[in-house]
Amino acid sequence: MPPTLSLVIPVLNEEPNVPMLYRELREELDPLTPDFEIIFVDDGSTDGSAQAIAVLHEHDPRVKLVSLSRNFGHQNALTAGMDHATGQAIIMMDADLQHPPSMLRELVRLWREGFEVVYTVRETTGDAGKAKRLSASLFYRLFRSLSGIDLPANAADFRLLDRKVVEAFSHIRERTRFLRGLTSWVGYRSAGIPYRASPRKTGRSKYDLRRMIRFAIDGLVSFSATPLYVAIFLGMALAAAGCVYLLFVLYARFVTGNVVPGWTSLIIIVMLIGGVQLSLMGIIGVYIGRIYEEAKQRPLYLVARRLGFPGPPDRPDGAGP
Repeated sequence: MPPTLSLVIPVLNEEPNVPMLYRELREELDPLTPDFEIIFVDDGSTDGSAQAIAVLHEHDPRVKLVSLSRNFGHQNALTAGMDHATGQAIIMMDADLQHPPSMLRELVRLWREGFEVVYTVRETTGDAGKAKRLSASLFYRLFRSLSGIDLPANAADFRLLDRKVVEAFSHIRERTRFLRGLTSWVGYRSAGIPYRASPRKTGRSKYDLRRMIRFAIDGLVSFSATPLYVAIFLGMALAAAGCVYLLFVLYARFVTGNVVPGWTSLIIIVMLIGGVQLSLMGIIGVYIGRIYEEAKQRPLYLVARRLGFPGPPDRPDGAGP
C-alpha cells in the first residue's frame, strides 16, 4: 500500500539542518499519520548531507535518499523527488527550516477537505532585505501580466499536491522548469496559506543574486512569448523614430540650410540603437537557447545512489523510479 504522505526535500550542503529538520517533522507527522515517507534529494552536496540522511535511514526506514550524480538545480531536484514519491499526497519543502514543519497539519487538513493543491505564501522572510522583497513583488506582477497565469505573489515551493496533480506533472518534462508557475498552469482546486519564514538557523542561502536573476528569467521565458513581441514593437518604434529624424534632417538640409556638423547626435543615436539591438538579440538568444536545451532531450537528472527504494540502489535514471 502506498503511504498517505510523501515529503520531498531537496538538499544542498545542509548537513547541520538535516537532523533538526527530521526531529521537527516527526513531531508534526506522528500525530497526523504513521503512514508517511520522507524523501531527501541530495542535489550534489559536497558536505556530509548524504551521510547524515543515511544515518537517519538506518534508524527509520521511512527516511529515503535519492542522491543525484551532480547538482542539477533546485527545480530538477524537486522533480526527482516527485518522480520517486508514492504517497497519496506529496508535500514539497526546503531543508533550511525556513518552511515551518508546523504548517504540515494545516496543509493536510485542507487536502482532506478536498483541495488538490495547497500552496503557501510568504508574508515575511526573516533575513530578506527590502531590495529582495521589492524585486520579488515586481517579478510576480510582471509574470502575471506577461503569462496570463494567476500566480499568487510570494508563493513558495512549499506546497502540497494531490496524487492526481503529481501524475499530471509526470507528463511535463520540459528542461527549464518553474514549478510554481506549472502548479498554477495545471489548475485543479487550490487554496493558499500565509506563513512567515524565519531566518536560516545555519548555513546560507543557495540563491545568490545571479541565481535569482536567472531563475526569474527562466520563469518568464517558460510561460510567455511576450518579450519577443515587445522586441518587435520596440524595433518598429525605433524605425518610426528614425523616419521622423530623417525628415528633420532633410528639412534642415534643403529648407533652412542650417546644418551644423557634429558628433553628439550621431553618438547618441548609435549608442541608443546599438543598445536596443543588443538587448533584442539577447531576448531572442534566450529563447533560442531554450529551444536548444529542449532539442537535446537530455534527462532532467541522473541518480547516483538510492536508499529505501525497491530495485538496485544505484540505478542512474532521470525518468523516475
